Amino acid sequence: MSDSQRIEQLAAALGEEVYLDVAKWHLFLADAKLHLPLAEKLLPMVDEGRIDEDAVVEVLKGVPVQLGGGRTQLSLFDLLPMQGIMTAIDLLEKFADR
Repeated sequence: MSDSQRIEQLAAALGEEVYLDVAKWHLFLADAKLHLPLAEKLLPMVDEGRIDEDAVVEVLKGVPVQLGGGRTQLSLFDLLPMQGIMTAIDLLEKFADR
């Protein structure tokens, strides 16, 4: 399977399972169009076999999310509930086991 296919599969899983929590609204990563860029950043971690919470958090902190038409910006880490981070880690581990 090519890297682009693997990225798309990982992106689909992340997009359907992980969501932003904004004022108790759940916006799934696919709906926010953040699933593909996140998968591109996380796949090397899977390939290197270094899936751990600290590494995932560092990646999430490096993904900017623009709010208010770009007037403000937060990291993806700041917008995910802890459960979303744990879900992402679980998905990465399952993806690595395939």
